[in-house]
Amino acid sequence: MNRLSIKKNFCPTRLMFCSLLAALLSAPLVSATGATQPTKSKAASSKTKPSSGSPDATTEKPAVQQYQYPTQPAIAGGANPFNRLLKVARRPHMPPSEDEIHDSTNEGTMILQHPLDAYEGLPMTETGLGNGVHWVKALDDGSLKPRWERTDPSAEPMVMDMNIVRVPKSSMPDVVFPHRQHTLWLACSNCHPDIFIPRKGANQINMAAILLGQKCGVCHGKVSFPISECKRCHSQPKKVAVNGGGPVKP
Repeated sequence: MNRLSIKKNFCPTRLMFCSLLAALLSAPLVSATGATQPTKSKAASSKTKPSSGSPDATTEKPAVQQYQYPTQPAIAGGANPFNRLLKVARRPHMPPSEDEIHDSTNEGTMILQHPLDAYEGLPMTETGLGNGVHWVKALDDGSLKPRWERTDPSAEPMVMDMNIVRVPKSSMPDVVFPHRQHTLWLACSNCHPDIFIPRKGANQINMAAILLGQKCGVCHGKVSFPISECKRCHSQPKKVAVNGGGPVKP
């Protein structure tokens, strides 16, 4: 077989698989308790020489414990435990003592307002996902007026009317983050700098992190609409180049 045919039939994936298989076959066996099983090799059967004055002449070298690869996912509670609004509720808008979110043994839970009473008269979303309330529309039409200061009902919020546009690498539309709707509810310190570093290029955001309850997933999926409503965030169409060569590079 010449050199050309060797290169043609060379498969890096097969080579990596064979190397991994050889490493697994050569590794010492591990029992259920985590201790290595003794082998018949001379190295395993050899005993350490006792030091001067040592009464025990048959002391063996301590067995090296092999790493055990986890068989269960690292996320507690299974997949998507943070995005509870993605689950189909047994009964929509259950009272706090029955929604499996609030502590039913806490006396304060019993005095909380029921969602069916609180959501009455508020505009609803078309999909009905999450809690079904269109919170932004409720803010815009004046049916909901959050109190900015707990002790001062006349305090005005510090609203920042600025949009942040993030361009994903995929074919999904661009993400528009509106500060106005968020600052009507929240102060800047609710998000900065613990969740988002207020500096361009300092935040790596992806859907995996959001699903794990990080970045946007700190709120969306818990108290805000779930990430299954893609168009609510991916709301700006991509700008296409004149020659049809794809999105315009910034």
